[in-house]
Amino acid sequence: MSITADCHLHSSYSGDSDTPMEEMILQGIRQGLSTLCFTEHNDFDYPVYPDLPENFFLLDTDSYRLGLGRLKEKYRDRIRLLFGVELGLQPEAARANALYANSGEFDFIIGSTHVCRGKDPYYPGFFEGRDKESAIREYFESILENVEKFSEFDVYGHLDYVVRYAPGKEKWYAYENYRDILDRILKLLLEKGKGIELNTGGLKSGMREMHPCREILRRYRELGGEIITVGSDAHNVPNIGTYFDRAADVLCECGFRYYCIFEKRKPKFQKL
Repeated sequence: MSITADCHLHSSYSGDSDTPMEEMILQGIRQGLSTLCFTEHNDFDYPVYPDLPENFFLLDTDSYRLGLGRLKEKYRDRIRLLFGVELGLQPEAARANALYANSGEFDFIIGSTHVCRGKDPYYPGFFEGRDKESAIREYFESILENVEKFSEFDVYGHLDYVVRYAPGKEKWYAYENYRDILDRILKLLLEKGKGIELNTGGLKSGMREMHPCREILRRYRELGGEIITVGSDAHNVPNIGTYFDRAADVLCECGFRYYCIFEKRKPKFQKL
């Protein structure tokens, strides 16, 4: 079993990374990966936080496209490089995201929820003044609203991202407590022909499981879901391709036999 494509990467073109793209590519080659898909952040209407500059998560897409294109040509005989983006979804930004998604010839678009009701769970203020279960449920409700209102993405990223930053992390989180809302999300994704992502980034944040947890992965497969990509969510060289052996084992345990790579917005199934 092997996964040789990392389909969630951020370089210095993303506001929250200062790692040159070429360094990440060279590391991917050293690790024997066959494919890297960069998915630089673009979040319209990201809230203002005092520790962040204005427009922190707005992507200079033209510069990114040109930089990746140059490196794609330079390393064309050594590794496949793909042009992706991670769109931060909010209902209020649905029109702007739709226009953006159709403005460039992306290979792959991850839809993610980083902001729920004007707050990013990365910051403690998201959980202050209320119990953890209601905060997590509100996050899942916002995902459902995003999927209802927006379709210009290929997979939904790190579905239970909110748990990564919850007080106590998984201590307060059980899939069964949210089965009703999670089933609605998964069924709607399947109705729209969308996939989900297995994001290994939670492990480096001290979680026991990846995003989403294996119960969600298993339920997605039970409902007929087959489109699943794998990404490290690396923002630096050491985290590229991390825990991919474990990811392959988890996918097989949950009933998957393939994972996907997207090229020109079309899934290509790769045997595990």
